[in-house]
Amino acid sequence: MTIEAVVFDFGGVLLDWNPRYLYRKIFSNEQEMEYFLTHVCSPSWNAALDKGKPFRQGVEELMALYPQYADAIKMYDTRWEEMCGEVIQGNIDLLYRLKKRYPLYGLSNWSAEKFEVTCPKYDFFNLFDGIVMSGVEKEIKPEPRLFEILIERYRLTPEETLFTDDSLPNIRTAETLGFQAIHFETPEKLEQAMKEKGVVLD
Repeated sequence: MTIEAVVFDFGGVLLDWNPRYLYRKIFSNEQEMEYFLTHVCSPSWNAALDKGKPFRQGVEELMALYPQYADAIKMYDTRWEEMCGEVIQGNIDLLYRLKKRYPLYGLSNWSAEKFEVTCPKYDFFNLFDGIVMSGVEKEIKPEPRLFEILIERYRLTPEETLFTDDSLPNIRTAETLGFQAIHFETPEKLEQAMKEKGVVLD
């Protein structure tokens, strides 16, 4: 079917977010850093923040469990912006090209309080006709409900909507719901895959 709208994930697709950008400055030992990011400030703990748990609450709870890492845990909040790397420029360029022909939407797992700080720093966020954020909705990918909110709010037809994400579980959910979906690997591959799906890029 013809593509009528394009949806982008943010972290890992438009902006290179990785806590290691911060914690390599904190830990001199790579193995200890990986332990910290796997077992202390873990992906599941971060997911709870993305789903709307206040950073202050999440940090305080974790410090009580791991007092030996208290300073490093605090930095997950106070130095969060240092986890943001460079923009993924090839995809930003794609956004501007797509905007000439398609409405653009964002569907992202992101803390609302941190997105509020980050968003004004990047002009490309102004290109989006609508954004559905996990931290606002208290729902998170790959669960279907966040996708369903996007569909309902912006009256999208999934079969006519192209979704791009760097997470395979998120891609699988999108496909289950009827979206046309592309797993992001590189900007070059994404552009080629879009063309193969009939997306018009000037």
